[in-house]
Amino acid sequence: MTQKLFWTDPYLTTLETRVASVAGAEITLAETIFYALSGGQESDAGTIGGRPVLEARKAGTDILYRLPGDHGLKPGDPVTVEIDGERRYRLMRLHFAAEVVLELAYKNLAGIRKIGAHIAADKARIDFEWPEPITKSLPLLGEGLRQIVESDRPIASAFSDEPAQRRYWEVPGFARVPCGGTHLKRTGEVGAVTLKRRNVGKGKERVEIGLVEG
Repeated sequence: MTQKLFWTDPYLTTLETRVASVAGAEITLAETIFYALSGGQESDAGTIGGRPVLEARKAGTDILYRLPGDHGLKPGDPVTVEIDGERRYRLMRLHFAAEVVLELAYKNLAGIRKIGAHIAADKARIDFEWPEPITKSLPLLGEGLRQIVESDRPIASAFSDEPAQRRYWEVPGFARVPCGGTHLKRTGEVGAVTLKRRNVGKGKERVEIGLVEG
């Protein structure tokens, strides 16, 4: 099992570790800070031993990293793992903002159902099954998110079932949510955001979340 340091310290951007296994172009590591696509959150971008990571994917409790076929690494080799820290931080901010918007939708819009989500470094989106334009609800969702962010409350993140690698985040008094992503330490780190509505089909509504820079 790969030890996932992105859970214990999601702010790490460099790690010295060793190759655990090699199967052609795919390798595993003894420990990792390199997140793999899961729960809608995109994989990190970066390198292992100076080789670009072409794909990161979960395989049970391990994470497989696909490198160029001529990577030349062997089990036991020491390697430096480096990720794009600015991109990771944007992903964490957008991920938490999206999770809060989702919880606010559940609390305030009876019967709404999430049917999809994606967290990228430029924006996040949540797709809902909802019979009317969600535009009129955006001020409510946006104000709720603003209050959570400006309260700058601590965000707890821990295992709910360690053997199964199940985790959660929690803001006491607001929500406790199952989630295996990377999480901020405080709500205030999100900063200002924008919410926009997109129509993606009859009975389907999309909320796009962006960061306000500057």
